[in-house]
Amino acid sequence: MKEVIGLPKLVNGVYTVTDATTAEDITHMFRDDMIKLAVENSQILKFNPETGRGKRVDNDSVANDLITETRQSTVDMTDPVLQFINNAASIKPDTLEMSDIKWKYLIRSVVRGKNIMMCGPAGCGKTMAAQALPEATDRPFFYFNLGATQDPRSTLIGNTHFKDGATVFDKSSFVKAIETENAVILLDELSRAHPEAWNILMTVLDEKQRYLRLDEDVDSPVIQVASGVSFIATANIGTEYTSTRTLDRALMDRFEIIEVDILNKEREAALLAKKFPKLGSEQIASVADIAGISRHEWREEEGKLSTMMSTRMSVRVCELLEDGFTLEEAAQVAIFPFFDANGGVDSERTFIKQVVQKHLATAEQDIFNTQGVDKELSL
Repeated sequence: MKEVIGLPKLVNGVYTVTDATTAEDITHMFRDDMIKLAVENSQILKFNPETGRGKRVDNDSVANDLITETRQSTVDMTDPVLQFINNAASIKPDTLEMSDIKWKYLIRSVVRGKNIMMCGPAGCGKTMAAQALPEATDRPFFYFNLGATQDPRSTLIGNTHFKDGATVFDKSSFVKAIETENAVILLDELSRAHPEAWNILMTVLDEKQRYLRLDEDVDSPVIQVASGVSFIATANIGTEYTSTRTLDRALMDRFEIIEVDILNKEREAALLAKKFPKLGSEQIASVADIAGISRHEWREEEGKLSTMMSTRMSVRVCELLEDGFTLEEAAQVAIFPFFDANGGVDSERTFIKQVVQKHLATAEQDIFNTQGVDKELSL
């Protein structure tokens, strides 16, 4: 009997596994923690019915070939749109470290005019992934940072004023965007937007309504969203993001949700190596290892960190290294300030200093000597 190949995913807080060949739910074949780890590391799951054992697999060519073969046998590959979707991997940017499955999901959402919300910690690459979509699909692109919007009505609708005795309406850039066919519209920092912005967007994002009302009056004019328009939102969801708002469930239901990968050490190193080819492999490995340890501690229930080193921070450190900073200098200005210094030798900052010190240590240095760390790496 052939091994079963499962595609793990997290939807609305529930981990599930779908068989690649039959599309049946096979969640019961795997442990909950195994599914969770597979989702976090963008891995495929395999189950052997003869042994009753499951395993996680990285970059499994046999599994990928089977998935592709199955899809080709069940999908009309003469349809140019479906061909485009199934060839998504070929147009993925080299510097974008996102699983092929999630990238394909993003491409499919764009070409089908769907709304998708990209969730994940700050600095994990949500905006970068969204901005890669219009170039990959050759579609018009519009960017709106809703977290920085002070006047939602003016930004999303426009302004009315009197000119030469007549009432004149000036369309906002957002109105012009939704009137553009096949546009990709990025709603960045949606979780930081003013609730009034959410209210305005309700009918715009609803797939059965898709219109923008220019005024609160029920008889006021409406502007229809053009065909093929896709809305991509980014959001930080979690108690550590103190400036965000709890997203309205009715608003979230208008999106398909995708969790952006938090990279493991190996994938972080691969991304940094692509972006910074001038840096040595040891420098890249050090930055990736520091980031990886911080993420492990952040994830653990009893971990020592309440925040982590994001990919954005890793990139910032590598930029400094490329400009001639030492790792010690880069850490002082681009890593340590993000970790709490309260608690003395037990503080989060002391812990991350110890992690960095491991990559600076010589035979004479004790990396677990907290006083030495504070002395040499003090701010």
